[in-house]
Order: sequence, then structure tokens, then C-alpha cells
Amino acid sequence: RLFEVGDDVVDVLDADRKTDRVRPGDKNNALQKKYSPQGAGAVFTFGLKGGYAAGVRFVEALELFSHLANVGDTKSLVIHPASTTHRQLSDEQKIKAGAGPDTVRLSVGIEDVNDIVADLEQALDKV
Repeated sequence: RLFEVGDDVVDVLDADRKTDRVRPGDKNNALQKKYSPQGAGAVFTFGLKGGYAAGVRFVEALELFSHLANVGDTKSLVIHPASTTHRQLSDEQKIKAGAGPDTVRLSVGIEDVNDIVADLEQALDKV
């Protein structure tokens, strides 16, 4: 079930004009399909056009997702590493660590997929 929900969320984010670099929906998609043929899974990252401020606004606008640094929970989680876990690093170090100013990480939980998608869409509308 999480594979199907993960794929649905990737599709929503990949189609939104405010996002880019949706992983595994980007250049690594062929590898994801090879190693995870049942679906994308539930933990992935994406970039938000608009950088740091867009990442902060997106996380603040989410209602269903919990703003936590851990992943793999049964509830949906989100983190904007540049403003939280990696904030002490320089911008160059953040980018090298895969935590650039536009990067958001999601861990999709077991909530209803329609609720997850609706929450992501309403938050993207506010970015």
C-alpha cells in the first residue's frame, strides 16, 4: 500500500509547477523502477522553486503532515533540512549534503491517500 501511495504523491509533486527534482521521479526513476518494481516507496525528496522561503512556507502550510526529522513512521512526516537539521551548515555544505535551500523531505504514512494528496496540494497552493 505504501508503494502505491508513494507513487501517487510523486505524481502530484512531479506535476506541480512549483516543484522540481522530485526523487525518485527524476533522472533516478529508471533505477527506482529496477530496484523497487512495486513502486517508489514512501520516503523521498523534492525541490521547491522559490528556495528557502518556499520550503519554510510549504512545511508551515501542511496540516496532516507532522514536522519531524525522523522518517519511516506510520504517520506522514515532513522536514525542510535547510531550516532545521542542517541549518548550521553553509549553503555550499547544505547543497553537498543534499539539503539545499529548496529541498523538502517527505515520509508518507498510512493516512488515506486522498487526504495526503489534498494536504500537499493545499500547501503547494500557499507557496
